[in-house]
Amino acid sequence: MWADGTAHQFAKVSRATAFVLAGIMSAAPSLLQGQCQPVTAASEARSPEPRNTATGKPPAGKADAGSPEFYDEPKFAVAGVTDTTNLGGHGSAVVQRNTEALTKEAISLKQESPTGSQPSFDYATAEKSLRESLEHDPRNAALHHSLADTEEKLGNPLEAVREYQRAAELDPSEPNLFDWGAELLLHHAPQPAMEVFAKGNRMFPHSARMLIALGVGWQVQGANDRALRCLFDASDLNPRDPAPYLFLGKMQNTEIVHAAGFVEKMERFARLQPENALANYYYATTLWKRANDSADAPTAAQIESLLNKAVHLDPKLGVGYLQLGILYAARRDFPKAIANYQQASEVSPELEEAHYRLADAYRRVGEKTKAEHELQLYKELTKKKSEEAERERHEIQQFVFALRDQSPATQSHQHQ
Repeated sequence: MWADGTAHQFAKVSRATAFVLAGIMSAAPSLLQGQCQPVTAASEARSPEPRNTATGKPPAGKADAGSPEFYDEPKFAVAGVTDTTNLGGHGSAVVQRNTEALTKEAISLKQESPTGSQPSFDYATAEKSLRESLEHDPRNAALHHSLADTEEKLGNPLEAVREYQRAAELDPSEPNLFDWGAELLLHHAPQPAMEVFAKGNRMFPHSARMLIALGVGWQVQGANDRALRCLFDASDLNPRDPAPYLFLGKMQNTEIVHAAGFVEKMERFARLQPENALANYYYATTLWKRANDSADAPTAAQIESLLNKAVHLDPKLGVGYLQLGILYAARRDFPKAIANYQQASEVSPELEEAHYRLADAYRRVGEKTKAEHELQLYKELTKKKSEEAERERHEIQQFVFALRDQSPATQSHQHQ
């Protein structure tokens, strides 16, 4: 923990933009060095150690790397919160939304508190009770963790992150470290979050969710190679665990699907989880994107089979029908494409791409009025989603953080 006297030191920092702080942080935490090396032929051949899937621990006789103590203090301090008005994006609005969706998915790996699903729970009373209990037992990590959960529910993220940190310092267990990192990630502080996740990964190398969160942190910052390495490692811990593959699937873009080992991971997912609709869907979309939307006949037939299986397993899988429509449109079979786009928009009304693709297909067959209607629906949905994303962005306060042990030159730059 940092002394109270640091509050004045960081007063000016609260006026700095997230852009400046992110630039400073990118050169700092040595903990991140070597975490999830970029994919190479040598790293692809590495075999992971087995683990006990029930406990997440190594086999008997093998200890996790590092002792369960947070020896070194974090290299950052959360100095305050601000709104997200100046929060920078990463490319297009669609890319930014996808990045934010991945972040929310990573945070969802956090274990919900017992009261998390009870909207009528009196958090104010719980906060008072927890603080009274901590007066008598200030080193009780469980109490600090419960108080952190409560403060987050009450809309006090600064208090929450400090309580999560205190719980992790008193008891650096895998759940405590993960929840501390998740709180930082939630409030748009990926670099400090990654420092915590990196520490968690070193202490608990068989924790898949720690690797997943670390991978998402790298992806948020555009380091796709390291993001993939983290998720590949997570999938190798327990190949039958669907979680890492689902994150890989949601990260798909042209660069990522061509990375060494990506298609093999998606193939393994579909092979080990043949009755999982998303396993079949993501393997199909990986093959399609690797073929640059123009697969040869055998590959196209395989993709079609996988997608048909996916929508058979899950008739509400709108993206599955959408991809089938894209496949048929590429063959210029517009009646089949239209039928699948219609099915996609029916089961997933908020899927804006289905309306855009349907508009294009109608235009190609001369249905101008229908094309204009679908295009208007697409525009309305796009605007609605952008507004919702912007509202969510403003509702989540952003942590303002600063580095410890900075050089004078760095501090001077930061305070400008």
